[in-house]
Amino acid sequence: MAEKNSAPIRVLLIDDHRSILWGLERLIESGRPAMQVVGTATNCAEALKLIDNAAPDLILLDIGLGTENGVDEIPNLLARSHAKILVLTGLRDESLHDKAVLAGASGVVEKEAPAETILAAIEKVHEGQLWLDRVATGRIFLEFARENAAQSVDPERAKIASLTEREREIVAIAATHAGFNAKAIAEMLYISEHTLRNHLTSIYDKLQVANRLELFAYVYKHGLTKRPS
Repeated sequence: MAEKNSAPIRVLLIDDHRSILWGLERLIESGRPAMQVVGTATNCAEALKLIDNAAPDLILLDIGLGTENGVDEIPNLLARSHAKILVLTGLRDESLHDKAVLAGASGVVEKEAPAETILAAIEKVHEGQLWLDRVATGRIFLEFARENAAQSVDPERAKIASLTEREREIVAIAATHAGFNAKAIAEMLYISEHTLRNHLTSIYDKLQVANRLELFAYVYKHGLTKRPS
């Protein structure tokens, strides 16, 4: 437990069942002087109204809040407070637990856990530790890796998706006929050189390349040599 002379951990409780709030409040108050309850709320909207005056160090959040999705509210709570968030839930859906941590929660503890486990989780999270078992930690690190990989790919996908069908056709032809000059490519497309250059200017801008050489490299790197059907 925390040292007697240290300030108590200020805990804000969010649960849509008042009977559970009542029980949690008494559990945490039993941990005095290490911790104390500074507010209770039955939903996140109510909690956001209390959060400035309550100034919690830790928010104990139930993510199953009836019509309100507690996971979706985690970023809002973090934006309004420096408090760490510990999820206390009766839901056994591991994917939901992982989403809560990915959204910013510092850990998950089940409502069925012994009282001393819940109190220990509050202390450890307040100290800056994650309250996760090894299996959950592995899953979440894997998900972080997947998200980071997706984020590195998404900007290029967005660029490619911004091309019109006509621009995709021009990209494919320009890349597969790299030795052709602008006039020859324009003739293949049945357009004027001026129109082709306008299209290429748009393509360069969307793909963020400077010239046909960079376009050629980009097209082959991202597999854009096939003309749209």
